[in-house]
Amino acid sequence: MLPFIGWCVLLAALLVWEAFGLRAPHDSWPTFSDMLHSITRHLIGRWVLFGVWLWVGFHLFVRGWKFFLRG
Repeated sequence: MLPFIGWCVLLAALLVWEAFGLRAPHDSWPTFSDMLHSITRHLIGRWVLFGVWLWVGFHLFVRGWKFFLRG
């Protein structure tokens, strides 16, 4: 139950950040789309973001699984 509450708190914090970014004047509080755009503007930023996405996906979803056809 504690990890679920932790993920809910993290999601709520991200939503509050985005809400502040959308309600504030444009240059005073960046939204996640602004930050993502500044990272993906360059080729190396896209590759780094892709690598982080692969690493997080592997560690959260794949590591520790057993192959179902192994018998």
